[in-house]
Amino acid sequence: MLKLISWNVNGLRAVLGKGFLEFFDKEKPDILCLQETKLSEGQLDLELEGYYSYYNYAEKKGYSGTAVYTRIKPLDVTFGIGIDEHDHEGRVITLEFENCFLVNVYTPNSQRGLARLPYRMEWEDAFRAYLVSLDSKKPVIVCGDMNVAHQEIDLKNPQSNHNNAGFSDEERAKFSELLEAGFIDSFRYFYPDQEGAYTWWSYMFKAREKNVGWRIDYFCVSKKIEDKIKDALIYSEVMGSDHCPVGLLADEGLFL
Repeated sequence: MLKLISWNVNGLRAVLGKGFLEFFDKEKPDILCLQETKLSEGQLDLELEGYYSYYNYAEKKGYSGTAVYTRIKPLDVTFGIGIDEHDHEGRVITLEFENCFLVNVYTPNSQRGLARLPYRMEWEDAFRAYLVSLDSKKPVIVCGDMNVAHQEIDLKNPQSNHNNAGFSDEERAKFSELLEAGFIDSFRYFYPDQEGAYTWWSYMFKAREKNVGWRIDYFCVSKKIEDKIKDALIYSEVMGSDHCPVGLLADEGLFL
């Protein structure tokens, strides 16, 4: 059984001083996917012994960015989704393994007043097409901060947040389209009715202390490998970012 962990760290350099390495040493994931690393090339040389590391940097400094640390050497690694307008913000890293693809994603935020929603809709369609194309070759595991709470159960206050960024009808519909295209939300697969399971909390109003949160970080997998996943995890006790890590236990035969 392999352990995969995904975490929006809200700045990798910042989280290093807030227990990141202690969490890493305790959990010893086989693969660790990070989002919102906020790094430029050369700013940080974080070597984790026994792991291969891959970074995708945004062109804009201090913004976005993704990274993957993996104990298992991939057959191939690609950055972005192959569409220029979507590939300047360091949002996607894809690792190909023996029997699956692993895609680490940091989905664009629609921003206050849904200012970036039109772009987000274009991104959603392009990213879903990318995943479906991969899925036609090998099963896919996609993880990361997908910046949407899919159902009302996935956030504390659905009524007051309706049509705010991350809980607009449009964003939720796009997530439904992804599932309809042959993917499953691993957490809801194992825990369909669990309430209060969140992965992001505002820094305001003691939201985390009161568990007034949103579940916007995911592991989604191709439906064809649902029998290869064993559990989905939320590390809600792990601090250091406004997000907590999420995890997936999966059959090692997918990777080796």
